[in-house]
Amino acid sequence: MFAFYLCARIMMNEDRIKTSEWKYLLSGGEPVHKLTSSGVDWVSDRAWQDILDLSTLDTFDELAESFTNHLEGFKNIFDSKQPHREPLPGKWDNDLNSFQRLLVLRCLRPDCVIYAVQDFVSAHLGETFIETQMSDLSVAFKESSPTYPIIVVMSPGTDPVADIYTFADVMGFSEKVSGICLTQRQGSTPESMMRTAMKNGHWIIFQNCHLVPDWLPTLERLIACISPKKVHKDFRLWLTIIPFKKIPVSLFRNGSKIIAEPPRGIRENLERAYLRFTDEFLSSSTKVYVFKPLLLSLCLFHAVAVERKRFGPLGFNTPYEFTDEDLDVCVDQLQMFLEQYQDIPYKVLLKHTAGEVNYGGHVTDIWDRRCLLTLLTDFYCPAVLSDDHVYSGVYRPVDSNLDIEGYLAYIRDLPINDTPELFGLHENANIRFAQNETFALLDALIGFQPQAAAATVEEVVIATIRKLPQLFSLHTVTEKYPGLYDHAINAVLIHEVIRYNKLLEVVCQSLSDMLKALNGSAVMSPDMELMALSLFNNRVPEIWKAKAYPSMKPLASWVSDLLQRISFFQGWISDGNPHVFWISGFFFPQAFLTGTLQNYARTCTFPHMNKLPENCKTIKEIPNTGCYIHGLFLEGASWNYKTGQLSDSNLMEFHTQMPVIWLIPKELSTQATSWVYLCPVYKTPSRAGNSSTTGLSSNYVTALELPTDLSQRYWVKRGVALLCALDH
Repeated sequence: MFAFYLCARIMMNEDRIKTSEWKYLLSGGEPVHKLTSSGVDWVSDRAWQDILDLSTLDTFDELAESFTNHLEGFKNIFDSKQPHREPLPGKWDNDLNSFQRLLVLRCLRPDCVIYAVQDFVSAHLGETFIETQMSDLSVAFKESSPTYPIIVVMSPGTDPVADIYTFADVMGFSEKVSGICLTQRQGSTPESMMRTAMKNGHWIIFQNCHLVPDWLPTLERLIACISPKKVHKDFRLWLTIIPFKKIPVSLFRNGSKIIAEPPRGIRENLERAYLRFTDEFLSSSTKVYVFKPLLLSLCLFHAVAVERKRFGPLGFNTPYEFTDEDLDVCVDQLQMFLEQYQDIPYKVLLKHTAGEVNYGGHVTDIWDRRCLLTLLTDFYCPAVLSDDHVYSGVYRPVDSNLDIEGYLAYIRDLPINDTPELFGLHENANIRFAQNETFALLDALIGFQPQAAAATVEEVVIATIRKLPQLFSLHTVTEKYPGLYDHAINAVLIHEVIRYNKLLEVVCQSLSDMLKALNGSAVMSPDMELMALSLFNNRVPEIWKAKAYPSMKPLASWVSDLLQRISFFQGWISDGNPHVFWISGFFFPQAFLTGTLQNYARTCTFPHMNKLPENCKTIKEIPNTGCYIHGLFLEGASWNYKTGQLSDSNLMEFHTQMPVIWLIPKELSTQATSWVYLCPVYKTPSRAGNSSTTGLSSNYVTALELPTDLSQRYWVKRGVALLCALDH
């Protein structure tokens, strides 16, 4: 990332990259064109909108027109396995430089921008700037000295202490190494241990230094006071730490640093697990022909659970840090239960110890727990004891007669790159992962941006002010839609109007203040500077977010979405209750659903709502029971309009717009319904939010039963969910 930024800044100073093009790469453009269909089924609305936005830049003013004239050439790029190396059709291959090509790729295949950036850096700065630097304890050790500690910087999901002990054993210091996990109540113990180690030439490990920020200045002084003449030459101080803002700079500067990266991929995770086993351990069970296959299966499950988080919300709503300790506990329990029970207690192993306690203990979201337990049933089951069993592709049980070297040989022969199939995911999950990496890179680069240009910010402010509508007349709304007992939806409308008025007030006032500050008639406060930077980078200012509904849209799309929401409620107020409610337009969709239930509950029984309409082509009147809603998007699967049920997504198809849905209140049922998938509904694509005591995210709205001809397990592993809004 830094190499790319360095290269781009150099080229910008040489006028080889235009500021407008750099800004487009980082944050996209403002949708000045009204979105019209591209007329091409393989081009998504998002891609076409990006192409239209890019066409507003001088160099690309003919791109949209040229795109329709060179569909075959652009389709070749879209379908290519290496789109960043494909020639551009027409005049674009000669007219665009290497940086400008990135902008076209950002529109068509954002998942490959990372690879294009690597080629860009390699071409302009050299390959050394893109080579990965491997972390090695032995290298860090050679750079250290008794007065120069070894600082192990931990990444999420890593615990390097076991590796340090293993390295100590290799170096012949297994009897001369000790460690302490630092806490706020440690007293003088660490200092005493350090002085003893300095005297005797031992190694001392101070674990989790970030947990005691107030003690680090003391540690800094202790290190500074080490006398090279008095300290034993074999003494070494190891520090493990997660970076944080208040860490003493000199502590980091005066040490040999190494970054502890977690293993990546199934193969590395399996290898890491089996490198800690011995032949003696593998043959220690009296039921070795059961223990070995279940052990491999358990390690595979651990690897899948750890790696699934890289797929974002498709993997788990919340990224969990499953550790080696979780696996170790499960391995011990597996061995214990096999010895204690004649029959394999799958229910105890599966449901309780591994699923609910060890791994499930980390999981705070009930839908993530459902996914975790579903995954576990693929690995802790009688089928894995069969020689014919296949987890996925080349992942299968191996000969139980193999020793540890045989297992390691099998593991090292596995593919480096994982297929989503092993995780239960669609091939699109890999593409989404690559897209997320691209936008994470661009988002990080935005943080390097210098101060926002006042002229550009002023243009955004004026354009936004012109678009904003008047506030709702609360008096008019309450008169026309009084909050009566048998009209609970009226109360929902009133509360929504109040919330939108508060949001509009904040937006209008802050934009007015910003305009004054830019014109010099008011002071540009620190908060105003942050807001200006957000506007410049096409981000929603924090002051707006505090009063707004959850959204992941960039500023331009957010403003357009806000106007659509206001228009929906204006239509409701002027024309009466809609025949079909736009569920995505509500601040709190849950309140609308509750209001619908209350209307029904006052004449019937306590309800639950979930049903699809038999015919959703035309909705001409309000239903007698329940309500019609629209505006939901299906993620992780596609919707088959012909059969009216779930189906697998097409390649590069990430979201499907759902038809109008008829929600009918009915009594809650505790019995599982066959041939349906209980699908959670979320407000935004992140799915994550603040967890409540019920185990539900604040992002969660409700759950709907969607028809399917496949098992529910299939869609659970696919990570299928309904979304009220997208991120673009």
